[in-house]
Amino acid sequence: MFTGIVEELGEVTAVENLGDASRFRLRGPVVTDGARHGDSIAVNGVCLTVVDHEGDEFTADVMAETLKRSSLGALTTGSRVNLERPTAVGARLGGHIVQGHVDGTGEVLERTASEHWEIVKISLPAGLARYVVEKGSITVDGISLTVVDAGPGHFTVSLIPTTLALTTLGVKQPGDPVNLEVDVIAKYVERLLTVGRADGSGQEAGR
Repeated sequence: MFTGIVEELGEVTAVENLGDASRFRLRGPVVTDGARHGDSIAVNGVCLTVVDHEGDEFTADVMAETLKRSSLGALTTGSRVNLERPTAVGARLGGHIVQGHVDGTGEVLERTASEHWEIVKISLPAGLARYVVEKGSITVDGISLTVVDAGPGHFTVSLIPTTLALTTLGVKQPGDPVNLEVDVIAKYVERLLTVGRADGSGQEAGR
C-alpha cells in the first residue's frame, strides 16, 4: 500500500521491448536505498516489482495489460517519473490509501497559474466519474491530491509549489497523459451496495 506522497523524481534510464511486455530501468537514489528483489515501488502511481537492483537503479517488468491501462507505455529513456516506496506499518498516512492499481488514464487539459499555486484541469474517463467528488481524494501519476472541482468529463486539482517542483505534474503540459487511481473505498462501497440490491437482501451475497 502507498500513500501518494512522492518520495523523489526519478528517471527512466533504459526501456527494453520484450514483445508482450517491457523492461524498464529506472534511477532513484532514495527508493533504491535498501531495495531488494521482489520489493514494490510505485512508478507514476503504478505498483511495480523490483527485478534487479544495482547502485541507484532498479529494473521492473511491465506486462501488456499494465502498458494498456496506464501511461507507462509512453515512457522513453530520459522520462521523469514519480517514485514512492510502500508505506511501513505504523507510519503516518500522509496522503490517502493508494493501491498502485491504475484505474485508467486522463489527459492534462489546461493549466492556470496563480501567484502561489496552479490549477490543473484533467480529463476523466466516463467510467470513473462516479467515484470522483469535490474535496475527495484522487491519485494522479501516483500523487495524492484533493479534487477542487468535479465536472462532466473532467476534474481540477490545485498544486502547491512543492508539488510543482518535486513531481511530474510540474512539467506536464496539455495533451500529456496521466495515470488515475480513484479512492478504493468508494469502489468497495459501490460493490457492496450493488451486490445487496442484486440479491434482494440489502446485504452482501452469502450472508
